[in-house]
Amino acid sequence: MSHSLTLLFLIAAGIGLVIQNTIMVRITESASTILIAMLLNSLVGIVLFSAILLIQHGSAGVSELFGAVKWWTLIPGLLGSFFVFASINGYQHAGAATTIAVLVASQLIGGLVMDVARSQGITLRELAGPVCGAILLVAGAWLVARRQF
Repeated sequence: MSHSLTLLFLIAAGIGLVIQNTIMVRITESASTILIAMLLNSLVGIVLFSAILLIQHGSAGVSELFGAVKWWTLIPGLLGSFFVFASINGYQHAGAATTIAVLVASQLIGGLVMDVARSQGITLRELAGPVCGAILLVAGAWLVARRQF
């Protein structure tokens, strides 16, 4: 996949996340619990991906799925569910801009730490640009989060 197409997908995903969370807040407001919105979100994913797996790989795909289940393979689902919960809660109580700013800044910090940990001896000079960018993004997130409407 080309770099341009990858960036386009990331932009579309970011915009889609704003739309998704806005709709999920609306579902939550018309239901008795946030769990309704989260379960509807998960149900759609489960049905969609199950259908794609069956169409592409048939029963062999289902067998592979069950064979791949280990305790640690459930961690991404737990983290993803927590992300969705935190996002909906953030949209409800802090607003979309603050939620997005804090999430993006924290993801960047986590991503930088992960990249440095996985790198083979990154130099301080190579790290200077990304760290400066992260500082600016965190400062921007702080400015957005402290605003009052």
